[in-house]
Amino acid sequence: MGVRFAFTGGREGWGRVLLTAVGVGLGVALLLLTTAIPTAMSVRGERESARTHVMYVDKQIPKADNTLIVASVDTTFRSDDIRGRELEPEGARAPIPPGIDRFPAAGEMVVSPALERLLKSGDGKLLRERLPDRIVGTIAESGLVGPAELSFYRGADDLSEHLSQGVVTRIDRFGDLQQTTEAMDPVLLLLTLVVFVVLLMPVGVFIATAVRFGGERRDRRLAALRLVGADGRMTRRIAAGEAFAGAAVGLVFGAVFFLIGRQAAGSVEILDISVFPSYLDPSPALAALVGVAVPLAAVLVTLFALRGVVIEPLGVVRTARPPRRRLWWRLLVPLAGIAALSPMIGQGRAGGQFNDFLVIAGVMLLLIGVTALLPWVIEAVVARLGSGGLSWQLAVRRLQLSSGTAARTVNGIAVAVAGAIALQMLFSGVSGGYVTPSDKDLSLAQMEIAPPDGVSLSAAGQQLAETEGVRKVTVLAIGSVGEKAKDSETYIELTIGDCTALRDVARLPSCRDGDSFTVRGAEYDLDTPQVVKPGRTVYLNPSYTGAEKASVAWTVPTGVKQGVAMEDPSGVVRGGVLATPGALPEEVVAQASGRILVGLDPAVADARDLVRNTTARIDRFTEPATWTSTNRSERFGSIRTGLFIGATCVLVLIGASLLVSQLEQLRERRKLLSSLVAFGTRRRTLSLSVLWQTAIPVGLGLLLSSVVGLTLGVVLLKMTRTSVHIDWVALLSMTGIGAGVVLLVTVLSLPPLLRLLRPDGLRTE
Repeated sequence: MGVRFAFTGGREGWGRVLLTAVGVGLGVALLLLTTAIPTAMSVRGERESARTHVMYVDKQIPKADNTLIVASVDTTFRSDDIRGRELEPEGARAPIPPGIDRFPAAGEMVVSPALERLLKSGDGKLLRERLPDRIVGTIAESGLVGPAELSFYRGADDLSEHLSQGVVTRIDRFGDLQQTTEAMDPVLLLLTLVVFVVLLMPVGVFIATAVRFGGERRDRRLAALRLVGADGRMTRRIAAGEAFAGAAVGLVFGAVFFLIGRQAAGSVEILDISVFPSYLDPSPALAALVGVAVPLAAVLVTLFALRGVVIEPLGVVRTARPPRRRLWWRLLVPLAGIAALSPMIGQGRAGGQFNDFLVIAGVMLLLIGVTALLPWVIEAVVARLGSGGLSWQLAVRRLQLSSGTAARTVNGIAVAVAGAIALQMLFSGVSGGYVTPSDKDLSLAQMEIAPPDGVSLSAAGQQLAETEGVRKVTVLAIGSVGEKAKDSETYIELTIGDCTALRDVARLPSCRDGDSFTVRGAEYDLDTPQVVKPGRTVYLNPSYTGAEKASVAWTVPTGVKQGVAMEDPSGVVRGGVLATPGALPEEVVAQASGRILVGLDPAVADARDLVRNTTARIDRFTEPATWTSTNRSERFGSIRTGLFIGATCVLVLIGASLLVSQLEQLRERRKLLSSLVAFGTRRRTLSLSVLWQTAIPVGLGLLLSSVVGLTLGVVLLKMTRTSVHIDWVALLSMTGIGAGVVLLVTVLSLPPLLRLLRPDGLRTE
């Protein structure tokens, strides 16, 4: 009978079912998306593994009919990473990487669809100079990890000459044959668990709120059923049936919303992460769990909501003044959460893995505590609010009569903000272990190039110096000095550069070409005085048994000067011998390998890509390194990226659900608002009263969520043995985002409110 009432109650019944279905559907869609994320990450990992090949091997496999030479030629364009591979098949059975059906010839290139669009656009002109090969095809989905990935394969016919370089290797198959499973850091695992709980809790709260849409009108209908003979238990079963019907339609809506979002996911890229729609397939078991849990939760929430409502044949007793809510049991919920987390306080990394069950239970109880405490807080505060303007009085009186409805509306945003504050505190507290300051001096250089052996450092430095956007080039050749020509027991460092470059490495008394220096103060320069003595013959770049390269004898000049070591721009303190090119034999300088540090002109927007283009002309296997001010753990960055993506989805859900909830409340009060307008109340007064009815609960909810969020954040930091520090700017920004979402929803609800403020709203059937 309850299900029939839901679908045969006329326009009003359908409107109630539709609002419930939309609210539940949005939550279900996000739950399905969440259940699909593990599958998507697994598929991405499988795709990446299937196209991986082993690099940096000690010994190359022999050439055969089934071998392929592969060179890694990854590059970067602006802020986008581009995956690149050069291919040279050595036989008819050479393995083909996933996603292409034939090998491109030399001068040809197969690219991903996203890279093809970029290269053909106006923005890709600069990149086209680096990738001039003719495009002969596109990489299929099986060879990509996402639709927005920038990737290419190009042909080559000279890779066998470069097998000595680490990025060039011979393989006979694709696939990661050396996969290792690294144990996850306990703190990172804790972060992951808390992120999932914090992101999913608001979803559950919104679903619980959505199934109670139209509660007051439903109870009045149930009173009419009592009048024709239904008893109390029967009315509760009928109410449960109506809620079940709305939740069931919500499941259908949720599936539709999920399919729409799944298709749209293929065109969205967030923080360089993109997925194909086919990746987002929810686990059947988890999807079935959602399908069972949501209708069951709808029935339980409805029965729980009716426990304090007396439905009699002549009306609903809830319209009388309700008894004051009790505080004691509401405080037990967050205290139970703290009790669940307290055994792990002080555990940190050294104590092993955190107890997953206690972490999930503790965080959930603390966040549920927000929903338990908020109705009491709103009731206690609005009961003491006194006189004011007419709009204020209307709003306060409404809140005094139905503070529970106001609390349900704000519960979701309060839980989300509380979780966000706790997560922000936890991320800020532990970030010091995963985001560390870089040793690089970005005021002196911003990029670093390491050309391979055989490339003239001086010629490369000259080309880079002539590149647009480059203001300074520092060329440092690195070698060693030993007492013996081969298998020397003592080595000291040798740094070669002009005077300007050497002054970035050490403090020198004076310098001109032909000078050499010994430097003290580095960590490993204890042997310098014994090895480098004026008039003594030493050996530059001493070789070892089995090496082809021969060392060069060098007599230490009598005029060796003394320098003081200091950090070079890369953060390294160099010791040993510093020498200008004129102080060493020509063959040593010509064959030296090392690094080139590049300082950029900030006024040239594409200076980095201009340097990359020049480097590609010097040596196509060399990719410049871009210096950053911090070093970040890859896993920590992945968790933070996942949090950002999830928080974005939850914020969209919050906004949409709040809007649906606001429209439902306006629909419930349509006759009341129309009556006030008919009696002459100004629309401006009623609009302000609706704004106050939203602002007061939201303000109280954000205040409570700040307290609970700070409490949860402090407990989590204590668990990780991290000093407690409150980032007030982040706290205010989190609450500001929550308030901004509510303000946006309120503005969007004004047009339907103005349509309701008409006397013809009194018409009824």
